[in-house]
Amino acid sequence: MKLEGKTALVTGAARGIGRGIAEVFAEQGADVAINDIDITGGAADDVVRWIRSRGRRSMAVQADVSDRNGVESMFEKVWKELGHVDILVNNAGIETIIPFLEITDEQWTRVTDVDLRAPWLCSQVFCRRVIAEGRKANIVNIGSIQAAKILPGRTHYAPAKLAIEALTRNTSAEMTPLGIRVNCVHPGFIATDMTSWIQKDPDILSSVVAQISVGRAGEPRDIGKVAAFFASDESDYVTGQSIHVDGGWIFK
Repeated sequence: MKLEGKTALVTGAARGIGRGIAEVFAEQGADVAINDIDITGGAADDVVRWIRSRGRRSMAVQADVSDRNGVESMFEKVWKELGHVDILVNNAGIETIIPFLEITDEQWTRVTDVDLRAPWLCSQVFCRRVIAEGRKANIVNIGSIQAAKILPGRTHYAPAKLAIEALTRNTSAEMTPLGIRVNCVHPGFIATDMTSWIQKDPDILSSVVAQISVGRAGEPRDIGKVAAFFASDESDYVTGQSIHVDGGWIFK
């Protein structure tokens, strides 16, 4: 029970990697707040019920994590219902595949707002609260293999994910002396709704899996297990680091 007695907030946790992280955290003893931009469809409530069935406290909280007012309100609600938050996982993200010459201003802005501005914004609001209360905490940022691997059509998405490494290092340098460690996980090919188009095409799927040393797609819980390590006291001498959890794809 690496996270027993801890409370975590995971952004974008109604499905996919975020849900996998939330489930692993709950199994490791944490109470978990589930954020999503839309909690009316039932997916977030499903995660909350799953976590509560394991004997942990949970709640769903709506917020667009690229909006400061929404983020402030989100943390206020979670603090009020679950108590102080010990772990922030900046997982919420969006990806679109658009050729470089066709990317519009609006498409660039929306992807970078959610994938880069939001982790900075959530981290700043979180750190201010933690420091004001004189506590210690952890931040885990979720990046992407595309921080290091070039895939076509992602010239707006990949720079934001690479910038997460710099955000992690710089935030860590300033916040770790104040008791807040910051690390980053870069997922590879993970079987989620976001990658369903790959999973449904046998030719594309086989070509991707052929490049992965362990010979399979990753599961959301593969990311959750590494995030739990970063969020636990077992990694108390680790900060400012970024690790690729990709089954060896980055080396192919």
